[in-house]
Amino acid sequence: MAIINSIMASLHHIAAFTVAACLVYEFVAYRKNLTVAEARNIQRVDLAYGIAAGLVLVAGFLRVYFFEKGSPYYFANHLFWTKIVLFVIIGLLSIYPTIRYIKWNPVLEANKSPEIPDAEYKNIRLLLWLEIIGLILILFAAPAMARGLGM
Repeated sequence: MAIINSIMASLHHIAAFTVAACLVYEFVAYRKNLTVAEARNIQRVDLAYGIAAGLVLVAGFLRVYFFEKGSPYYFANHLFWTKIVLFVIIGLLSIYPTIRYIKWNPVLEANKSPEIPDAEYKNIRLLLWLEIIGLILILFAAPAMARGLGM
């Protein structure tokens, strides 16, 4: 059983690191005056971000229910719920940027660069910052929770 626990933990961590990498890419790459190629890359990375976030949830809940310490341990831990709430907040914050990226499709299909109004640019930059802050908070909560803090 230890090998299966290890594999599940690895899958969970790989997905979580993919989420982090995608978010950092979006944060660095998103700017005014994107080229068509840059905008398409952001769209692809945002899609990978969403898929990886889904995998984090699936692998995480498989670990909670079938592996590791069992659901009673996690459900009694305040840091577990802190992580879940932060993850949901990050997911909600990511909706607006994703919708905006999808709305670039007609312009990109015409092989034109998206025009990003100043207000939209500032809003998305703020949301990306807040997502990163939420992710950092999760990174502090995760090892503390694994060591029994929050019980």
